[in-house]
Amino acid sequence: MSANDTFADPQREFGFLLRDLARLHALNFERLAVGSAIGGLTLAQCRVLAYLQRNEGISKARLAALTDTDPMTLGRLLARMAEDGLVGQRIDPADRRAHCLHLTEQAQGVLAQIWEIGDRNREEALADFDEDERRLLMKLLRRVQANMDTVMPGAADRKESPQCS
Repeated sequence: MSANDTFADPQREFGFLLRDLARLHALNFERLAVGSAIGGLTLAQCRVLAYLQRNEGISKARLAALTDTDPMTLGRLLARMAEDGLVGQRIDPADRRAHCLHLTEQAQGVLAQIWEIGDRNREEALADFDEDERRLLMKLLRRVQANMDTVMPGAADRKESPQCS
């Protein structure tokens, strides 16, 4: 089998395609963010804010797992974002060693900008898709995600996002 035969089956491109789409999506987001109100934020900071909005009160450890960020790196990001007035943390009353992360009011305006840029990014990516194709694409991607999440060790643990008390 030659190297060219390896990709004779288009399904073998699946992982490469997903990775390349993620890379291009991130690059285009950064392109659209230049000169916007969030121009000073990194993509990693935007990702943290978006995940935190969806999981308000989450622990640092869980946020690190969700964002696929090293806990030390996340700690530095959160410290910077706290200095910028975007995130706050409280001690979890149920576990004095744990901290619960929360968005500030200032973060809400920044998130509105992030979602606006995300909407533009998505519109550019799906420009020639009609509504039915968009819905089908999202349905199929959610199925792939569910399949992959199910086979990964610890799937049951990930179903619940531990929130601070």
